[in-house]
Amino acid sequence: MSQTQAGQKDYWSSETYEAAASFVPHFADTLVQSIDLKPTDRILDIGCGDGKYTSRFASAVSYVLGVDSSPSMIAQAKTLDYGGTATDFRIVDCRHLEESAEVMHGNWDKVTSNAALHWILNDSTTRMSTLKNIFRSMKPGGTFFFEMCGHGNAPEMTTAFMFALVNHGVPIETVEAAWALFYPSDVYMKKALESVGFQVKMIALNPQPVELTANENGGLEGFLRLIGAQMLDLLDTEERKESAIKQMCRMLRFGTTREDGSQWITYTSLRCVAVKP
Repeated sequence: MSQTQAGQKDYWSSETYEAAASFVPHFADTLVQSIDLKPTDRILDIGCGDGKYTSRFASAVSYVLGVDSSPSMIAQAKTLDYGGTATDFRIVDCRHLEESAEVMHGNWDKVTSNAALHWILNDSTTRMSTLKNIFRSMKPGGTFFFEMCGHGNAPEMTTAFMFALVNHGVPIETVEAAWALFYPSDVYMKKALESVGFQVKMIALNPQPVELTANENGGLEGFLRLIGAQMLDLLDTEERKESAIKQMCRMLRFGTTREDGSQWITYTSLRCVAVKP
């Protein structure tokens, strides 16, 4: 669920994620339920975050290795109960899986990822090599199943972020270069996966309205802070960051708030099941 690139600031915390995006792991349930998990399966979870997603399937298999580059999220993942299944969690930059012998042994029955690939694959210089490494890490006949944000995900938030940062003096070129999220179309991802050797069995974009959390550190403001922490660092003072957040919330309030005060966004996920021949 998280991915902090090696050598960079760790923007993630389990508490912040739970407050602002606790709904995210639930969206993968449909995907997980469609996969034939076996008691003998060894599964690699890429961008495992705090382990909440891992815990939704771990008890059905024999072993899970979760990898993520956020030290704080890995520390939290190690504290959860996985129903007696053997689990391990390691700090790994998922753009460079080839650097981890524990990942690249080629014996994974299944590889999965939830709400992380839109961060990991944002780096266009390592995007295809990451997909190739996932393919190489698996057994022949293995399954790669994942869910990530896809094309059309919360476009109003992207626009608001761009506007607020530019309005606070950041050149548009700088904002574009620092943008940390990749929302691919199903057509693009199918071609990319097939180009590294996968057979794509199912891929689809799934737009749906999602209610944001209503707790103190959640809602629209909490979600913006969560997904935009790295981009907000383009502003040089806390005062300017707060000003930009308030401006974004003001811009988005009318389009996201319903009559009862609840706040909603259009969350577009990209679900996929692919097989290594």
